[in-house]
Amino acid sequence: MHRVRVLLIGWSSVLHGEATAGDLLSTEAVAQRLREDGAEVDLAFSPAVLRAYGPRGGLPYEDADEVLRVDPAAYTHVVWACGPLTGRPVQQVHERFPHARRLAVGVSVLDPADPAVTGFHAVVPRDAPGAAPGRDLAARPPAPAVPVVGAYLTRGQGEYGARRRHDEVADAVTGWLGGLDVARLELDTRVDPRDWRLPATAEQVLAVVSRLDVVVTTRLHGLVLALRAGVPALAVDPVAGGGKVSAQARAWGWPGLLSAEEVLAAGGGGALDEQLAWCTCGSGRAAAAAARAEAPAAGSEQLDALSAALHP
Repeated sequence: MHRVRVLLIGWSSVLHGEATAGDLLSTEAVAQRLREDGAEVDLAFSPAVLRAYGPRGGLPYEDADEVLRVDPAAYTHVVWACGPLTGRPVQQVHERFPHARRLAVGVSVLDPADPAVTGFHAVVPRDAPGAAPGRDLAARPPAPAVPVVGAYLTRGQGEYGARRRHDEVADAVTGWLGGLDVARLELDTRVDPRDWRLPATAEQVLAVVSRLDVVVTTRLHGLVLALRAGVPALAVDPVAGGGKVSAQARAWGWPGLLSAEEVLAAGGGGALDEQLAWCTCGSGRAAAAAARAEAPAAGSEQLDALSAALHP
């Protein structure tokens, strides 16, 4: 049997392509099958996608000037996976790899006469005119779970004056979050029924919080709502010397707190990493569960004082 070496590419490979989770999962499904069949497989990605997939063994497909970075002579086959089979980037495959056997799989064929389609030696579509549709390949490969992290951050709170470190802390936290292998959600405790992107009620906010694995927050209520839901919170106080976030963490006896000074010192990555590790470990989850059990009694002393003030 002759040696088969495959370059596996798609819309996540080209410089101006759109990389979606579906593209990447479909590509992984194809790579898995080809390797099971005994082929050597290289996956190539665009510069942007390579930031995440380079450490997994991905190769650069083309550079910022759209110059090909792989050696066409190194491959016996080129496989294009997923997406619509049309457009200049697809046609370029036939020009760049004239001596390789070119295949496409899991793709949408809009026009069977399109040169982007006819240039392939074989096309196995997920949908095409006159053909029954097949289930998309993105449903196939197993994928390890990653933590879902909700971020509740603020750049406001002008009442703290010269003690404000909100912008610097938010930049440090978001820069750190961007480098993590987690599913990140930028969230807001603000409700506004006029804007479909925002929750319309407090219960809608709680519904989202309760489905997170960790909350990262510089907001007092980001901390409180996480603990109410039994979700570990990595709280950062954006006020120099400590403000209401620190006070609330003390009120709950919550150890998952960092000061603005700790986060801004040398970028704060080490301190943030350490706190996140605690939040995602058994002791962090147990502490959050304990806080949830105590939530119904929260603020009782304030309510008792209010009742006393009503009837002096």
